[in-house]
Amino acid sequence: MQRLPFPVPDERVHLFVSGYADMHDLVEDLVVPEDVPKAAVTVLRTARELLRQSYYCYEFSTVAVMHSLIAVEIVLRDRIPDAGKRPLHQLIKQGAADGILTARQAEYLDYGRQIRNGMAHGQTTHALPRSPPTQQHPTSQQACLVCQGRTPDTPSSAG
Repeated sequence: MQRLPFPVPDERVHLFVSGYADMHDLVEDLVVPEDVPKAAVTVLRTARELLRQSYYCYEFSTVAVMHSLIAVEIVLRDRIPDAGKRPLHQLIKQGAADGILTARQAEYLDYGRQIRNGMAHGQTTHALPRSPPTQQHPTSQQACLVCQGRTPDTPSSAG
């Protein structure tokens, strides 16, 4: 049986960081709140780790975004009365209408939702990076803010 080689840094990641330790700085603001449904906590922690591990496989950053949208859906279903089985795009619109999301958050999350749908239906694939994973995929940042009940302008209490 042939063993897989140890992971090596993805050559694209050096456009953004000089070493793996720098990946911690990229995800430090992605704080996972404890006051959301346990399923969302688990999903967000996994998404954050996928972003860190994108140091070795850049495509993990896109997978992290797709995964973070699961957490957003869990939280929106928890916070929107009678959410039922409405699709995510309706939950995002309702979240914005109810003040759970800012217009900016709704825009980013809907954009991430469209990317997710494109990937699920084979219309979109991983793109070459032009910015660090958390900047290329602001959906993960917005997902954490939504789950924390924060807007982009609300200071973190985790400071």
